[in-house]
Amino acid sequence: MLLRKVLSFAAIALCLISITACNNDNTDATGNSFDSSNNPDVDNLVANPDSSGINVPDSFVAKIFADSIGETRHIVVSQNNVVYIKLMALKDGKGIAILKDRNNDGVADQLKYFGDFAGTGIDIYDNNLYASSDEGIYRYKINSDGYIMDTNLPTTIVEGLIARNEHQAKAFTIDPNGNIYVNIGAYSNACQMEDRVPGSRGMYPCPILDSAGGIWKFDANKINQKYKDGSRYATGLRNVVGLDWNTQTQSLFVMQHGRDQLADMAPKFFDAEKSAEIPAESLYELHQGDNAGWPYVYYDPFQKKLLLAPEYGGNGKRKADSSYLNPIANYPAHWAPNGLLFYTGNQFPAKYKNGAFIAFHGSWNRAPKPQQGFCVVFQPFKDGKPFGDYEIFAKGFPGTDAPLQNPGDAAHRPCGLAQGPDGALYVTDDVKGRVYKITYSGK
Repeated sequence: MLLRKVLSFAAIALCLISITACNNDNTDATGNSFDSSNNPDVDNLVANPDSSGINVPDSFVAKIFADSIGETRHIVVSQNNVVYIKLMALKDGKGIAILKDRNNDGVADQLKYFGDFAGTGIDIYDNNLYASSDEGIYRYKINSDGYIMDTNLPTTIVEGLIARNEHQAKAFTIDPNGNIYVNIGAYSNACQMEDRVPGSRGMYPCPILDSAGGIWKFDANKINQKYKDGSRYATGLRNVVGLDWNTQTQSLFVMQHGRDQLADMAPKFFDAEKSAEIPAESLYELHQGDNAGWPYVYYDPFQKKLLLAPEYGGNGKRKADSSYLNPIANYPAHWAPNGLLFYTGNQFPAKYKNGAFIAFHGSWNRAPKPQQGFCVVFQPFKDGKPFGDYEIFAKGFPGTDAPLQNPGDAAHRPCGLAQGPDGALYVTDDVKGRVYKITYSGK
């Protein structure tokens, strides 16, 4: 697929106008104004007039929607085109950003922060905004204009989820029936007796799986839930940051972060070159009770099968028990899939309808090979299943074509994905807080 460099855009002047000129649609029910005259946070919004630097397919345009707004993670757009973004770290003491493009030029000209918790997940269901910290999920009521009615009083939906400084992002999605599916990542690489210590054996059964290493289901309409109020929907998943509910299949899809350091943990069976390419990052379709096999198994993309992990007697060849769920699609090792979105809009060409976009954050452990990922790919689907090979849809986020040895050298790293009501695709960057808006300009 031909890719072209997005041309430089003319300088964009931010239009910060008075509240009376906005027909009062910039004030929430508590009187909190979204206008620059009363909200100094708006002045922090920076619209970069330069080219986005992102390569996209012919007839697509990638524009910088907003810049420097914080460590942006997941993103959602209301039917009123109000953009909500969860921040991984607090920005001036706040953890959620609201953006709005009032003059419809493709660039945000309003910004406000609220919420006193950092985190990753965010979604909209039944006129409510749901957002997660690393330990819980909270809800805000949205008014008819798409804004939060009271930014100071979130309702606690779930609390007390495990967060032990590894894989603690509580990414989640909500199905049309109000079920919340939340990732509770394993606070371990391979459930060893001594985590990430070469030669340390794996614990069996893995005790982590009782409260982590899987997807838990909760009720979006019930407050103050804890573990006992939910259910373990699927297990054997090391860490899921990208997940989405597929409305065509009416099922949950997730992207798992594959395990690390096979060569370090089992040098008898793996060298560094091989470890850089194994295991695959995998896409799963999940149903109640599924077990994807972590920490006991991993997927080898060369042998195209699940193999037994070395901590559990594997030698790089021993096939895993057939009871574990097989992935439905696989991608290069250690690319770190942080966003998953099924495209249901009508703006993009028909080939994209009901297919999946995946944001790969980029690897850290492919040495001695260069780090890879740092892109958005498109996975075609047909009849609810992956169909054919994935395609690179957007690249250029690192800001250089030179091989990266250190992920910290990347200028930008894609993370969250969202679809606007007009069918545009939004992509967040959690390095410098840039937000991209990708539109289709063809006929």
